[in-house]
Amino acid sequence: MYGYNAYQKVTRVTQTPRAAEHRLLGNVTAALLAADREPDDKRKLVDALLWNKQVWDNLVIEIRDDDNLLPDQLRDSIVGIGTWVMQETYRVMDGDSDVKSLIEINTIIMEGLR
Repeated sequence: MYGYNAYQKVTRVTQTPRAAEHRLLGNVTAALLAADREPDDKRKLVDALLWNKQVWDNLVIEIRDDDNLLPDQLRDSIVGIGTWVMQETYRVMDGDSDVKSLIEINTIIMEGLR
């Protein structure tokens, strides 16, 4: 167990913020994909949707921080995407949309983080 904990510590220390965001989006997107493959498991879908929303809520908070060094235009675009994600999450929960668009936007953002 010590070896695993030491590995986790090194991973946290050496991982760039972009790499951490990429990994987090990859994990939550995997959960969305798993939920999409099991349409009868509503709990799995809701859990994945809420996790994705939480990730995006936090991204928007970080982007809006005055200390964020990204260009204003990029910050505004990411906030706009985050707002769309929040709205789309509720549309999926209400049955008015499916999870595929959320998976697609996460994938696009992940590609930009590479």
